[in-house]
Amino acid sequence: MAALYIDADACPVKTEAERVATRHGLRMFVVSNGGLRPSANPLVETVIVPDGPDVADMWIADRCGPGDVVVTGDIPLAAKCVAAGAQVLRHNGEAFTAANIGQQLAMRDLMADLRAANPLGAGGSGKGFTKADRSRFLDALERAIRAAARNG
Repeated sequence: MAALYIDADACPVKTEAERVATRHGLRMFVVSNGGLRPSANPLVETVIVPDGPDVADMWIADRCGPGDVVVTGDIPLAAKCVAAGAQVLRHNGEAFTAANIGQQLAMRDLMADLRAANPLGAGGSGKGFTKADRSRFLDALERAIRAAARNG
């Protein structure tokens, strides 16, 4: 059965994802290591995993597959989910695909090296999440759910 998996730590689009999943009658798993208010929606299951590095990521990666959609900003998790056949989106609607995940991993590693080499610790925290990002996410999620249904 198709499902929507949300890597919920620092996810700004949980509410939007729940609304879309409900419209499609899709089961949704909101996965984190705590601190989330459970939804009253019967299609939404809040999954609290033990503390530890990447425990939530492993929970999602072990369960997702063709026909599923995963929402995450975590590139290594996205790589595992793409390899498993899931449709994978960032919070701003950008898709992780088999065609771009290698480049995404390489860029992540390069940026980590650059940050580690910066002795002053200077660097931006990135741009903020905008209404346009939210709108792109909603459109991309609709498309991903339809694509997952065809592939599942």
